[in-house]
Amino acid sequence: MSLDTPAPRTADPTRFVLIGTSHPGNVGATARAMKVMGFSELVLVRPRFADVLIQEETVAMASGAADILVRARIVDTLAEALDGVTCALATAMTPRDFGPPTLSPREGLAALARAPEAHKVAFVFGSERYGMANEDVYRCHAVLSIPTNPDYGSLNLSQAVQLLAYEWRQALGGFDVAPRAPDADLASGQAVQGVLDHWEQALTAIGFLDPKAPKKLMPRLNQLFNRAQLRQEEIHILRGVAKAMMTRRG
Repeated sequence: MSLDTPAPRTADPTRFVLIGTSHPGNVGATARAMKVMGFSELVLVRPRFADVLIQEETVAMASGAADILVRARIVDTLAEALDGVTCALATAMTPRDFGPPTLSPREGLAALARAPEAHKVAFVFGSERYGMANEDVYRCHAVLSIPTNPDYGSLNLSQAVQLLAYEWRQALGGFDVAPRAPDADLASGQAVQGVLDHWEQALTAIGFLDPKAPKKLMPRLNQLFNRAQLRQEEIHILRGVAKAMMTRRG
């Protein structure tokens, strides 16, 4: 099946499937990774522990994504987990000699997102120790291989989920980055001049400035303050410093 083949549009386009997961913490961390990228459908295939969704470690690692655990399903076979899926993407560190094509996440997911109609996509992950079995890989339409250091490519399961969830969210359009709070109003020229006058008095008081031979100290400070584009709160700080210098001198 081509990644560009049109498929019916669905309300929830993404499913994450974990096969034979051994560690409850990875299930919880996967739920958290999914939620921060805006995905919610989790299916477990034959996890090591039947009660993994409610174990203390799972819930703790979910860290606020317990709603995903509540809705998650446990099934016996990958076929059940892929029911309704039109594009299943296996994950593997090393390519197979036989089977579906191997793609890098960024390019492969970008192509998938550009398909004329949205697929029902499933990201399929194998167990922590053994990865995905060949027969499970063969059920998928493509394999995603995360580019890693050739000398050490071992990723924790939930880390791999986070990376692919991020790349898929970016391919779908991403989330806006919240801008930081706007800067406070710039200090007026009069306020800056007031600081300069105050600092001139303070620097004279501590003997740093000789009023008989000021040279270009104050003009240079003036240029410095102009480049800094001082805010009103910073004006108060600088006046406080000048006051403290004069007080200690006295």
